[in-house]
Amino acid sequence: MLDHALFWVLAVLAAAAGVMVFRFDSMARATYALLTSLLCAGGVVMLLGLDYLGVVILLMMTVEMALMAVFMVMYMMNPAGLMPMSMLHNTKGAAVLCGTVFAALAAGILLAPWPARRGRPPADPTHDLGMSLMGPHMLTMMTLGMALFATIVGTVVLATRRGRYDRFGDDLKARRPDDPVPGGGRR
Repeated sequence: MLDHALFWVLAVLAAAAGVMVFRFDSMARATYALLTSLLCAGGVVMLLGLDYLGVVILLMMTVEMALMAVFMVMYMMNPAGLMPMSMLHNTKGAAVLCGTVFAALAAGILLAPWPARRGRPPADPTHDLGMSLMGPHMLTMMTLGMALFATIVGTVVLATRRGRYDRFGDDLKARRPDDPVPGGGRR
């Protein structure tokens, strides 16, 4: 009973947060709404018994939204994303396209000849999913994932020669930043 209630709470929250992505008028708020929606979807996947896939979704979406926030701060004219803006473009065309795709998907679900279940569900769906995706190469992929993560962290550490205390001093009280190239930051 608790699983059913949690499923419906996560499903409704995922849909509501997905709608709010298009209702908010700031990129920062839209990013957090999208993250909420995707985390709820990952929770639903975990409730369906696919713990490995659910955790992968949670981790992947969290890192994706964090990267999106970093790029927003780097490249947007309004880094905080709090100034009003419109996330809606060509609303009539988008509504027609969405309605058509929804109708086609619903027709596919209702008209497709679904096969009957053969056999019983596996005792450990996470293990079987991992074997289906990676086969005997699971250990190799896990090692490769850690190596890639270490490479990303090492690259970022080596790319930044200066730390946060180099610009404004050890106590962060310098009036002007000590930038090697002038004009980069606000004063």
